[in-house]
Amino acid sequence: MIPNNIKIIPIIIPVKSPLKSVNFYLIKTDHSLLLIDAGMNIDDCWQGLNTTLAKHDFTLQDITHIIITHHHVDHVGLINRIVENYQIPVYSHRFSVPRLRRDPEYLQKRIEFFADLYDKMGCGEAGEKQINYLKNAAKKNTDQSITYELHHIEELSLNEFQIVETPGHAIDQIALYDETGKTLLSGDLLIEHISSNALVEPDEFGNRMKTLVDHEASLKKIQALNIERVYPGHGQVIETPHDLIERRILGIENKANKFLALLEEKSLTASELAQQFYKDTYKKQFSLVMSEIIGHLDYLEHKGKVKKDFENGVWNYFV
Repeated sequence: MIPNNIKIIPIIIPVKSPLKSVNFYLIKTDHSLLLIDAGMNIDDCWQGLNTTLAKHDFTLQDITHIIITHHHVDHVGLINRIVENYQIPVYSHRFSVPRLRRDPEYLQKRIEFFADLYDKMGCGEAGEKQINYLKNAAKKNTDQSITYELHHIEELSLNEFQIVETPGHAIDQIALYDETGKTLLSGDLLIEHISSNALVEPDEFGNRMKTLVDHEASLKKIQALNIERVYPGHGQVIETPHDLIERRILGIENKANKFLALLEEKSLTASELAQQFYKDTYKKQFSLVMSEIIGHLDYLEHKGKVKKDFENGVWNYFV
């Protein structure tokens, strides 16, 4: 039990991927039972939730609020299953809403954003293939839409927690900070065994966000907090968070310098840089690789270390 009568109950579901596990949490306070994130829409997560509730003498009906740290599918999977039977209010960042609703207008603008982005980054056929994937996914995954009412996290008053906006990995990511207990529920901002990819996304106006710059700022934001334990969205609980935060910040700079060294030799498009650095992984994990490359190029440009020229419809980066 944490000193201010907050009890955090992890639900950790192992998965066969580099993530190692999908984590979500029950939090018992004096007046509420919060569910933080909702895992994946798979039976293992559903059984894990119900088993954990029963172990602590709770049922689904006892949950008073569901809070989503960000809109990714491995954090929201069980919401429809829960809320179709129990009218539990769901809270998220306002930027989550069109994403969780899978709003057709939003999805179309997102596809157009990436089509333009990959074209200007010189991705050619690989970019076109990814756009076709996004179009098919928009049609196929309509059943993943959150159909129930969504409330803005700003409307929720939590005496025990501060809501901290931590964009970077996702535009809508939040963390929950308990100052008294010196704990943070971090979503995917901080994970022990892997660094979070700052996924390139458009903002609410369709402009590209400098997501790696945002991610670094979010890490520095939580670095300034008095935290001794972090409950992440994947992997094990983090017992020495400040050491890990420092390593992650240094990791961003170190990787940026590797890309910078290649650009010192000659100017390159983002696609050329990605293929030169990641080799075969460029095609195997195209969207993640391009997020990594574009994020670091934005970061280097933000730091004043690279510039770019627009030639024949494509951006060329140089030192």
